[in-house]
Amino acid sequence: LIPVDYQYTGQPVLIGGTMGTCSYILTGTQKGMDETFGSTCHGAGRARSRNNSRTKLDYQDVLDNLKTKGISIRVASPKLVMEEAPESYKDVTEVVNTCHDAGISKKAVKLRPIAVVKG
Repeated sequence: LIPVDYQYTGQPVLIGGTMGTCSYILTGTQKGMDETFGSTCHGAGRARSRNNSRTKLDYQDVLDNLKTKGISIRVASPKLVMEEAPESYKDVTEVVNTCHDAGISKKAVKLRPIAVVKG
């Protein structure tokens, strides 16, 4: 059951982007309840394996890319930077647009990262 507070607006759903891209808040829809048991995407999904990201991406390039976007980062291990780099994931906006266009969830808010803490 959906809590009373959300029955008219839809249950909020947080869709995480990457450390260098936006994230979204979506709301559920009746079509989503009917066709997908109230389920929608839960993130962009990986475009590269963690191993591929660690071996193919350059640590400093990823940091520089984030810096040009005005994003600060603190990380315990350099390998985490490559594993979680924006290039390691699919485009979250395309994934969210697909769910929105299919009617299983609706876009409510687009969020922009300002800082990242890993590990």
